Amino acid sequence: MESQGEWPAGILTVRMLARHYLNMMSIREKIACTAVASPVVGRFAPSPTGALHFGSLVTAVGSYCLAKRAGGLWLVRMEDLDGPRVVAGAAAEILRSLEMLDLHWDGEVLYQSQRTAAYEAALERLRKGGHVFPCACSRKEVLASAPHRGEEGPVYAGSCREGLPPNREARAWRMRVPHQTVAFRDCLGTHHQQCLASEVGDFVLRRADGLFAYQLAVVVDDAESGVTQVVRGADLLSSTPRQIYLHHCLGYAVPCYAHLPLVLAPNGEKVSKRHGTIALDDSNGGKLIWQALRFLGQQVPEALQAAPAREVLFWGVTHFDMTQVPSAEC
Repeated sequence: MESQGEWPAGILTVRMLARHYLNMMSIREKIACTAVASPVVGRFAPSPTGALHFGSLVTAVGSYCLAKRAGGLWLVRMEDLDGPRVVAGAAAEILRSLEMLDLHWDGEVLYQSQRTAAYEAALERLRKGGHVFPCACSRKEVLASAPHRGEEGPVYAGSCREGLPPNREARAWRMRVPHQTVAFRDCLGTHHQQCLASEVGDFVLRRADGLFAYQLAVVVDDAESGVTQVVRGADLLSSTPRQIYLHHCLGYAVPCYAHLPLVLAPNGEKVSKRHGTIALDDSNGGKLIWQALRFLGQQVPEALQAAPAREVLFWGVTHFDMTQVPSAEC
């Protein structure tokens, strides 16, 4: 056993240094907790390609309850970046549905279609940092040259990574990904990892048609809105490692991610707007909230099925238990 008396005055043993370090870490952690005592900021980000359906309602309810249970803010963003897919009037209809369900958001609604300058600035930062490169490949060429398929399709072969081929012009801008595995544990306690190079490849940030890709837009929007908690469907789980990597390259803080189980149609497909929207009226909002909470594993009392939406939401905010959410499988 070491004793302090065996050492000259002013000399600390390894054990003493370790104890001192741990004590200092504890102090620093307490200071850090005080410094970052700002509220949780969650968000709901639907695509206005149609009215609200039950799958998107589940995400809205889950993200709302988790943010509000932490005493935080809940933002709404319209992901209307892909203009050709946007349905006229859908954004307003979604907002009306949220209001009827007493899912009231904080601040102003953000529209991605109005954020082009922010995405351009972020892409320029990535250019200056050497993280992106221009690509001349067509979709057909990418398919033909792909070494294998990844989680979301053919993995880009890197044809333009070291420069454009002679007499070819850039069609898109791609993110240069490392041979690195991005691992994270989401808010629900599940561990995930993905090797960017082998499972995704260099991915597009600005498309050939000039539109910014979802991966860049969502990272910039979350960071600039101060989002700290991203709650969404498990179908976006494979996007999360790319977004975490983008956060790091842009110098943004990485939010905590939670991936909720998907609502599936009878044929096993993810429920979407083509499977039908929710039949919402003044009398059934509470029951819809109740069904969404039950789908998320929450033990909502049967008696609340007939209660107003605000009462069911109050129960959800005060009782939501992350450990009861079913495992998210894509």
